[in-house]
This record gives sequence, C-alpha cells and structure tokens, in this order.
Amino acid sequence: MGRILAVDDELDMLALLKMIIEGYSDHQVTVTNNPLEATEMLEKETFDLILTDLKMPGMDGLEVLAKAKQQDEEALVMVITAYGSLESAEEAMAKGAFDYITKPFRKEQILLAIDKAMRWRDMVRQNKALKLRLDGN
Repeated sequence: MGRILAVDDELDMLALLKMIIEGYSDHQVTVTNNPLEATEMLEKETFDLILTDLKMPGMDGLEVLAKAKQQDEEALVMVITAYGSLESAEEAMAKGAFDYITKPFRKEQILLAIDKAMRWRDMVRQNKALKLRLDGN
C-alpha cells in the first residue's frame, strides 16, 4: 500500500483520481486543490507518489515538483495536464518528473502509471537496502 498526494485546482479531478485509485488499488490518496498547501504537506508528511496538475493558480506543477525534489531527491512525481505539449513534457521530465500524463486519461492508463511508479519505488528501496547490507560486510 502506498501513500499518494494528488494536487489539482479542479475539485472534480481530485474526486475522480481518489475514486479511481482507492477503488482499484490499495493505495491511500490525500488530495488538495491548493498547491501551496501541498508543499506544506510535503514538509510534514512522506508520500510514495505525488500526482500534480501542471497549470494551477498560485503555483504550477513544475514548482510542486521542485519542492518535492527539494524535500526528497528521490520523490516520485507524476505531472498530469490538459495542456500537454512536447515542450512541457520535456521540461517536466528534465526537472525530474517520473511520468507525464495528458488529460483526459483512461482509468487503466492512470492505474498502470501508478503501478509502474510504485514498482520503481520498491526497486529503489530494495537496491538501497541491499547496498547497505553489502557495504556493511
């Protein structure tokens, strides 16, 4: 089970993400429509994955990505946007986004992307644990 933070200024999108993820996986989703609140949450809590909209008032998804990486350089962040372009996808990936998904997305698409991110997170953690054990001997 993973902890996911979803950040989007559209309440309907947050409700949809929470319904899909919690309905079809065992992950727990925390939602906020305020990106500034999201950065405060990232300072206080640990999340396995952050889903963020790209275009939001006050702070955009790339700024949320930067704050998440500042808190934890291995933070997994997926950018979700209705304003997808090759340039914004390249910029998000260059800044460390794990994935980039355009709206509208299919339920299967978002679930598969989350599964891929969580598997990646597990593999990174296992590798770290193995390295610690190997370095300890």
